[in-house]
Amino acid sequence: MSADDAARLILPGDTVGMSGFTGAGYPKAVPAALARHISAAHAAGQPFKVSVWTGASTAPELDGALAAADGVELRLPYQSDPVCRQRINDGRMEYLDIHLSHVAQFAWFGFLGKLDVAVVEVAAILEDGRLVPSTSVGNNKTWLDQADKIILEVNSAVPAGLDGMHDLYYGTQLPPHRKPIPLVRPSDRIGEPYLRCNPDKVIAVVQTDAPDRDTRFAAPDEASRRIAGHILEFFAHEVAKGRLPAELLPLQSGVGNIANAVLAGLGDGPFENLTAFTEVLQDGMLDLLGSGKLAFASATALSLSSQAREAFNADLARYRSRILLRPQEISNHPELVRRLGVIAMNGIIEADLYGNINSTHVMGTQIMNGIGGSGDFARNGFLSIFMTPSTAKGGSISCIVPMTPHVDHTEHDVQVVVTEQGLADLRGLSPKQRARLIIERCAHPDYRPALRDYCQRALAGSPGKHTPHLLEEALSWHVRYLRSGSMAAQA
Repeated sequence: MSADDAARLILPGDTVGMSGFTGAGYPKAVPAALARHISAAHAAGQPFKVSVWTGASTAPELDGALAAADGVELRLPYQSDPVCRQRINDGRMEYLDIHLSHVAQFAWFGFLGKLDVAVVEVAAILEDGRLVPSTSVGNNKTWLDQADKIILEVNSAVPAGLDGMHDLYYGTQLPPHRKPIPLVRPSDRIGEPYLRCNPDKVIAVVQTDAPDRDTRFAAPDEASRRIAGHILEFFAHEVAKGRLPAELLPLQSGVGNIANAVLAGLGDGPFENLTAFTEVLQDGMLDLLGSGKLAFASATALSLSSQAREAFNADLARYRSRILLRPQEISNHPELVRRLGVIAMNGIIEADLYGNINSTHVMGTQIMNGIGGSGDFARNGFLSIFMTPSTAKGGSISCIVPMTPHVDHTEHDVQVVVTEQGLADLRGLSPKQRARLIIERCAHPDYRPALRDYCQRALAGSPGKHTPHLLEEALSWHVRYLRSGSMAAQA
C-alpha cells in the first residue's frame, strides 16, 4: 500500500520502533506520511503524538519531520536532528538518553513499556517471510520480535549485493538463562544473514527507492590532524612498550570529522592488518578497507557520504567478505568489547581537570545528541580515548574546564584525553596528578594560567585534598560564558 495508507495504521499514543542507525537504514516514506497526518490532526484540533524508538540517529525525513509536526511525545535512545534537539531543549519533547547496548535488553525486560508498531526498512522480503536487512541493523531484530504490528518499507535503492553481509544472532536470552556469546574475533559469524519476521504481524508493505542521508565529512582541519598525530604516536609508543600488538587491537571509532581524521591518519601510518569492532562504518574506515590497511570491520551500520557510497557499491563484492553488520546489542555488547580488547576512540564536548567527560550537554543543560555507544566501549574497552579540540566558538570556550556541569563518563572510565595541544595518558595517576597533566598537555595556552591558578587555590582551600575543588567557583567558567559569551576571565 502507499505510505499514506500505511501511516494511517499508526494511532495517537502508539509507541513506534523505527529502523535506522546514524543516518542509515531508516524508513524514508512512512514517517514523513505520519508527520503529515499528525499535522492535519493538529489543524483539526485533535491531539496526536507518538513515542519513537530507534537504533540511533536517523534523518530529516524521520526525526525532523515528526519533530516539526510536534508529533513526538518521547524519543529514545539517540538523536542528532536540529529540529528534534530544539524541541527537547525547549521542553516540548521528552527524551531518554541511554547506552545503546541497553536499548534492546530494556525492551525485552519490559522496562520501556509496550511496543505497538515497528516500521522497518529492508532490502527485500524472501518467499518464506525472512527479511534482507538494509544498510543498518540497529535494534530491528528486537522491534520485529516485540511489536504487535509491523510495517515494512522495501527500499529498492539498497544494493542487492548487501544480501549476505549481515550476521543476526538469535542466541541472546533473558536472565537467568543467558549464555556466553560465542564471538572471539571481529570476523566471526555467529548468526544468520536474515531477520526473522512473523508474517501474521505485518500490516503493510511500502515500496520505496531512496538513498540514505548523505553523511558529509569535512576535510580534516589542522586541529583534527594534530589530534590524529598524537594518537598515532601514542599507538606506536604502546606497541614499542609491548602493551599493544603490531596490528593493534580492534578499533572503535565514534562518528564525526575528528574520528575520520584519526582513521585517515591510520591510513598513512605504519600499522597493518587492522580490525574494527565498532558501531558505524564511515568514510575513513571504508578507505582503510579499500587500501588494505583494515583487514576486517564489524559494525551495525554503513553511514557513508554519497561519494563513499558510490565507491562501496562499485566494489561491493570485495567488501562483502570483509564487513559484517550486526544488531547493536551485539556490536555494542560489553562482554564482547572486553573480550576483544577494543580500543575506543570517541569525541566529547569537554573534559574537566580530573578526567570526567561531558559528551552530551552544552553548558550542562542543553542536549546536543546523546551518549550513544561511547559508554559501552569506554567502560569495557582495552583503551578508552576521548578527543576534542582544546577550544570552541573561536576560543571563547575552553574544552578543558575546572568541573564539567554534566558527566557522561566518570574519571574511572577515562584513560586518555587528547586535544590538538597534546595527549594526556591518565593511567595509574591520582586525581591531582591527572589535573596537572591535563592542564599542561591538553588545555589551550590561553586558558592554562587560569586552570593552574584554580588548581593551586583549590588545593589550598578545598576541605578535601583528594579531588580539590572550590565549589563556589567550580562552574563559574560556564556561568561566565552564559553571561558574557566567553569563558575567559577578562571578558
